[in-house]
Amino acid sequence: MRKIALEEHFTTPELAGSYVARPTQSDTLFADVERRLADFDELRLEMMDRTGIELMVLSVTTPGVQGVRDTKEAIRLARGANDFLAREVQKRPDRYAGFAHLALHDAEAAAAELERAVRELGFRGALINGQTNGHYLDEDRYLPFWERVEELNVPVYLHPGAMADQPAMFAHRPEIGGPIWAWTAETAAHALRLVFGGTLTRFPAVKIILGHMGETLPFLLWRLDSRREFDLGEKLAPDALPSAIIRRNIAVTTSGVCDPGALIATLQALGDDNVMFSVDYPYEDPQLACDFIESAPISEDVRAKVCHGNAERLLRL
Repeated sequence: MRKIALEEHFTTPELAGSYVARPTQSDTLFADVERRLADFDELRLEMMDRTGIELMVLSVTTPGVQGVRDTKEAIRLARGANDFLAREVQKRPDRYAGFAHLALHDAEAAAAELERAVRELGFRGALINGQTNGHYLDEDRYLPFWERVEELNVPVYLHPGAMADQPAMFAHRPEIGGPIWAWTAETAAHALRLVFGGTLTRFPAVKIILGHMGETLPFLLWRLDSRREFDLGEKLAPDALPSAIIRRNIAVTTSGVCDPGALIATLQALGDDNVMFSVDYPYEDPQLACDFIESAPISEDVRAKVCHGNAERLLRL
């Protein structure tokens, strides 16, 4: 089965080290991750050929410039990362595509860089590594950015990044402070800000992508509707329910969740047009991810949509 993977990461010489999160305490494992993040020619292509991944949509690993404090430096680094990726994609356009890296420190600059990346570099959207210096994408300062996203008709992949602060619930429990749980909670909350803050109502054509089987949101749709109506003390119109907004505006990938039960539940919750295959390379085992999607108990028509059809349509590949 043809497979397209779209939460697959790289770094640049300028970003490596200072702006690459370390999600493991093992020096050996992290050294292998760093080696694979920097590779485009040998390790990555060998893995793709071995597992049957035909195309990877590449993005800067977290935090990238979302971890930079200075606006001018973040803009410079983001543009450099996009130029770097464009050169790699141009070498192998049949194997690689790109998501733009954006400095959301400045919404107008991010909008302009997204347009350059899409129109000049041929990128398929953007991937953003969470909040930027404590600012979330539902804030009014980002209206010019969302206007440009809707105009360009490209998706925005909302990827995990560091929390802006450290709630007491994570004190003395560092093991749950990263990808095991905190990044999921942070990214799900960021997406819900776009739902409840009105961003996705104001820009109904915008498409957000969430990884990791939707960061738990597909499993909470009924409760989101129930508690929203309870809080407001009124029944909402069907198209104003949180679940309706999520189904209309959010697609998800299987990255980092190789669980048939979760896949089936997500397909039932969001529909088979809104779920796409991904690995989360080099942080997850691509062979495991590919074996999982090939053997999942779903129909061949649905498998084709998840493996490649939905990505081809959404990213216009």
